[in-house]
Amino acid sequence: MSAERPPSGATVAPPAAPPRPRGGGERTRIEPWQDPNALPFIRIQNVTKKFGDLYAVDNVSLDIYRGEFFALLGPSGCGKTTLLRMLAGFETPTQGRILIDGQDMAAVPPWRRPVNMMFQSYALFPHMTVEDNIAFGLKQERLARSEIRDRVAEAIRLVQLEGREKRRPDQLSGGQKQRVALARAIVKRPKVLLLDEPLGALDKKLRERTQFELVNVQETLGLTFVIVTHDQEEAMTVSTRMAVMNEGQVVQLGTPAEMYEYPASRFVADFLGDVNVLEARVVEAGRERMRVHSEAAGCDVLADRSPPAVPGETVWVAIRPEKFVLAKEPPADPAVNCMAGEVWDIGYLGDVSIYHVRLASGVAVRCTQANRQRLIERPITWEDRVWLTWAPDASVILKS
Repeated sequence: MSAERPPSGATVAPPAAPPRPRGGGERTRIEPWQDPNALPFIRIQNVTKKFGDLYAVDNVSLDIYRGEFFALLGPSGCGKTTLLRMLAGFETPTQGRILIDGQDMAAVPPWRRPVNMMFQSYALFPHMTVEDNIAFGLKQERLARSEIRDRVAEAIRLVQLEGREKRRPDQLSGGQKQRVALARAIVKRPKVLLLDEPLGALDKKLRERTQFELVNVQETLGLTFVIVTHDQEEAMTVSTRMAVMNEGQVVQLGTPAEMYEYPASRFVADFLGDVNVLEARVVEAGRERMRVHSEAAGCDVLADRSPPAVPGETVWVAIRPEKFVLAKEPPADPAVNCMAGEVWDIGYLGDVSIYHVRLASGVAVRCTQANRQRLIERPITWEDRVWLTWAPDASVILKS
């Protein structure tokens, strides 16, 4: 890869995500990126990081606003952790600048930056109690005992660890250790909290519950959180906006809803949840609607959103599995937005069932259907001939 690439950060502009509820039930709009007068709190400007000949981060530019819960998302080795470590000061950019609250961080060592970092391992002191672990950084700063006591008590209340102050880490569950690490990170009242895969060690149910607890803590404090994760569900649950990275670059930036519903590429579409991607050829390209023909699907496909394209051009159609309507009878117009096939496999997950449908072209597509009623006899089963239909606004046309 070359350092002369253009600045990263492809964006889309569908409708803004709904506001998030704040504490006490009040709803506050957290969309400073929509305000042309808002100033970014963190500015990452054309940052490159090389290790020898390897570009770990390749010309990345990002603006993060005060009070955001921002997620850096991508597969292993994409550069997201390296970018977080440069924010923390543990790595130095090869090129570019990082500014926090208007201050260039180039000459600021890690211990003087207005940030704190929460690691995946938690790094708790095993011989210290909960309150001593939380108080450690404040004692290093030689604050008054009364202030340390008050701030530790406030942090313990915030992460709901009352009654466990005297316990040591080996007397805590994984979720409780995670809360101690979070309390220790926020008790110093940093301007920015950096979280490196903070929930990776938790089981699925505890991780899901803790995600909402993290959001509540962030919104209560009003701090700026930047989280690194490879878990797309985690990123979509906690973040106000997120950046998907691949091979050191930001390939798309937006709110979770924008990224999921309007991916900019096949990589983003596939990385964020399940998706069916079918090759197609442009038949008609209008300003607001596009018609393409897919041999793999065996039909024409109508899409409401139309990227610039010309008839005959090769594109790809992305359709999320939950957008399909599955039926045993063909629709009135089976030539448009309708695929016929045979049920090849079924996965029952309780709330939903996943159907693998093999089309006449040999391509297999995935369809999910909510199980709204108890199934005494499955209405659609293996080897049934079925039809998959979907609305034009569920078709996403991709050019790369």
